[in-house]
Amino acid sequence: MAKPGRRSAASLGVAPAAPLETIKRPSPPAELTAEQAEEWRAVVKRMPADWFPRETHGLLVSYCRHVVAAREIARLIDALTAAAPIDVDRYDQLLRIQEREGRAISSLMVRMRITQSALYDKSRKKPEQSPSPWEG
Repeated sequence: MAKPGRRSAASLGVAPAAPLETIKRPSPPAELTAEQAEEWRAVVKRMPADWFPRETHGLLVSYCRHVVAAREIARLIDALTAAAPIDVDRYDQLLRIQEREGRAISSLMVRMRITQSALYDKSRKKPEQSPSPWEG
């Protein structure tokens, strides 16, 4: 039963307890390979739990596929350069593919805001640096 009279300012300032909602990190989709799923988990674990809503999962799937493809291209380049003589045309082709994968990865990272510049807090100032010894 409610108490008669006016409620105090302190009692008005207390919000009623609302149930806490647990945010689950998204699991990798079944369509990813084991290596791609591991990349998914690594990225999702690194970011806040609510960073990847359902509408961004397609971008994250593409990102994971490109990262794994870039690793495979790097392995092929390493194997090719270990052999002598080097097939220059094949080497050039692999480098072009590597560059394409790198651009795709970079573009997806920017869109999902997972680059270092996207995470940089502009409100935090750089620490004061002491003058160099030659500046005296």
